[in-house]
Amino acid sequence: MADTTAVELDTDVHDRLTALAAERGLSLPAYLAELASAQEREASLVRATRAFERAVDRPGFREAFARDFGPAGPGTRSDGGR
Repeated sequence: MADTTAVELDTDVHDRLTALAAERGLSLPAYLAELASAQEREASLVRATRAFERAVDRPGFREAFARDFGPAGPGTRSDGGR
């Protein structure tokens, strides 16, 4: 059995989370686990976006990207592949 711990919540918050979990056919612990995973993914995307934004500001980055991938991106051709 997995380790567990108790979390204290206001009754209103508990009831709201339980209702949201039920709408998805999940138990409250399963729903909270899904929420945690979703938040972790979102945080990773935010970090990746910030890193990309910093990279784009480096001198020569845009030119190298355009050279390597072209304006339409990797694996695409503006002539329809002909």
